[in-house]
Amino acid sequence: MGRIDVTLSSAERGLHKAPFLLSLAPWRQLALSREITVCLGPDKAPGVAMECAVTFARRTLPMLLEDSPAAQVVSEQVVAVVRELVDITARDRHGADLLGRIVFDGAHVTVSVGEKREPLPQPDEEPGLYLVRGLADDIGQYGGDEGGYVTWASIPVPAATR
Repeated sequence: MGRIDVTLSSAERGLHKAPFLLSLAPWRQLALSREITVCLGPDKAPGVAMECAVTFARRTLPMLLEDSPAAQVVSEQVVAVVRELVDITARDRHGADLLGRIVFDGAHVTVSVGEKREPLPQPDEEPGLYLVRGLADDIGQYGGDEGGYVTWASIPVPAATR
C-alpha cells in the first residue's frame, strides 16, 4: 500500500560510526528529513482511497514524529489534512494513480497529494478546504509530472515536538 523512506537525523547519525556515515556523504546535508509515501491505484474509489490514506498515515505518523509530546495533536491535524486533500484529489483525478506524500522537516509537516485535473476550487465550493486552510500555515498547488496539479499543505509543528 505504501513505502516509508527515512533519512537519518543528526541525532541518529551520531549513533553510527564514521565509516557508515561516509557511505551516506551525499545526504549528510539533510539535517532531518522524514517522508511517508503512499500510492493508491485506480481501483480505489474516492471514499476508499481517503480511508486507505488515513489508515496508513495513522499507522506511520508516530514514527515520523518520534512520539514527542505534541505528536498526537500534530498527527490528528495531519490526518485531517490528508483526509481532505485525498478526497478532493480522488474525486477529480488526473491519472490512474493517486500519490500522497507526508514530509516532516523538523518545523513543518507537509502533505502533498496529486494529481488533480483542475486547480483547487474556492472553499465555498469545497468546504473541506476551510478545515485545511485552518490547520495549515500555507497551501498551494504546482504542476505535476503527469500534467495535473499536486496540492500541498504545510502544517506547523510546535517547538516542543522538534
